[in-house]
Amino acid sequence: MGRPERVARELVGAHGRTYAEEAGIGLKDTPQPLYRLLVLSHLLSARIRGSIALATARALHEAGLRDPRRMAQASWQQRVDALGRGGYRRYDERTATQLGDAAELLRERWGGDLRRLRREADGDISELRRLLQEFPGIGPAGADIFLREAQSVWPEAAPYLDAKALQGAERLDLPKDPERLTELAGDTDPAVLAAALVRAAMDKEVAEDTLRRAG
Repeated sequence: MGRPERVARELVGAHGRTYAEEAGIGLKDTPQPLYRLLVLSHLLSARIRGSIALATARALHEAGLRDPRRMAQASWQQRVDALGRGGYRRYDERTATQLGDAAELLRERWGGDLRRLRREADGDISELRRLLQEFPGIGPAGADIFLREAQSVWPEAAPYLDAKALQGAERLDLPKDPERLTELAGDTDPAVLAAALVRAAMDKEVAEDTLRRAG
């Protein structure tokens, strides 16, 4: 096994956990987990610590705001309060409005089911990315986060390694070609690889620890 393979395997072994898993989302190709991933992607895309975004996703779930109907029917103040309990205070008022509007859009246009949005894109990943950005609060970064995680259940998107994931590859002296990276990671789920690479991009210590382990 060459050094690139060792680096990739060490990275995945130590840091290969999706953000959905960390937020307590058992991701499946069904409406509620996909919706919770959309909300998580929204929260993670803000300029706020990832740990706060993850805690806030859990707080929204605990408050019962786990599907678009409940999110849309909650009062603005209920959404603000749940965001606050997760520590998401800097953007809470704007985000509370965006979450309500996004839930309404999902219900009205796609019947509350992101699988219908997927069908509308018909296998075109750039169209899928564009459609995701129609949700208030989901920009390019949020769409990338969603697709990085969703590729485990929407395989037509795989391997989805965006600029942030490739930044992690560069920090680890790994190739920046998505197909080559997935080869190096063996049978690792591309979503797990993507999350691990993002952690290397976001945290210098993750990269340094991985390189040290790889020898």
